[in-house]
Amino acid sequence: MTFSHYAMNSITSGNISRLCSLIDSAGYITVTAHMKPDGDATGSSYALMRFLGAAGKKACIVFPDRIPESLAFIIDPEDRGKIISAADDIASATHAVASSDLIFCLDFNRFSESRCGKMADILSGSGAMKVLIDHHLSPETERFGLIFSETEISSTSELLFWILMAMPQTGGNAAMLPPPARKALLAGMTTDTNNFGNSVFPSTLKMASALLEAGTDRDDILYHLYNEYGENRVRLLGRLLYHDMKITGDGVAYMILDRKTLSEFDIHEGDTEGFVNRPLEIGKVRMSCLLKEDDGFFRVSLRSKRGISANRCAMEYFHGGGHELAAGGRLYMPGDIASPEEAAGYVEKATHEFMTAGNE
Repeated sequence: MTFSHYAMNSITSGNISRLCSLIDSAGYITVTAHMKPDGDATGSSYALMRFLGAAGKKACIVFPDRIPESLAFIIDPEDRGKIISAADDIASATHAVASSDLIFCLDFNRFSESRCGKMADILSGSGAMKVLIDHHLSPETERFGLIFSETEISSTSELLFWILMAMPQTGGNAAMLPPPARKALLAGMTTDTNNFGNSVFPSTLKMASALLEAGTDRDDILYHLYNEYGENRVRLLGRLLYHDMKITGDGVAYMILDRKTLSEFDIHEGDTEGFVNRPLEIGKVRMSCLLKEDDGFFRVSLRSKRGISANRCAMEYFHGGGHELAAGGRLYMPGDIASPEEAAGYVEKATHEFMTAGNE
């Protein structure tokens, strides 16, 4: 069955025609995404690289950080040499960007340190044409030459899927995508929707249906995503939920992962994926907050139930933002708090102010 793209404002015939021209004329292409790449960033970036390769273009992926081991299954072993981590090899990352005349920026909306890490200045300083493909609010539109921005969509992987369906190489038929690209797109969308638990639209189900009909093995993706974690992850989650989780009188659950705990359980990037969603299973919890200590700050993840704006809370109290029900940010030391021990007090005070001041 053939699918055309769902009704989306940025996927116009003019934008698709311009995108085709940019790809055709490019000698070397870099695909990049945000720091600490998650399933959506990894899946969409890899799918695009495989699509470009099938179109006969030379392309690589430059991530600010290494992808988590839990997402390594998305990448075919033959392609691992085409993926550069700036955290491991800043010289190669810089060279790739400098050699590119076209850069695709996926799953982030601005060249800030909090989104791009050490790649922020390198990317923003490049004279290459930049194409944005993203689903977050308030993109930095003046920094990109071509923009595909949709917020009423599940993920960047879904947005990319519909862009690719509008390209002449596919004719709207998902079966025309390279099989590794199909797997990557479905994996990326699955992680960003919490396995169809949030941010699901009619277009999301159409995308999933198209990819399944094209032969994508969803059961294999789910196995890799949810059944290959280490024992340490499950034991840490049990401790957090039973012993460390606090629930305030305002219906905010929060959990704090300091360096000591991360070391004790030998936690690596990606091991805590989905933790922040679990407290929302409790009826009285209206918003969930997970803090994870990093170098000089806590990474903050926020999830909320309908009627509570995680995005606004992240913007007002945690230097961040995101989507209405799923957002993130940072809590800086010493800017916001003097030490890790003050994190709990800050969260309780900030969320109390937010929840009692109106959050529609």
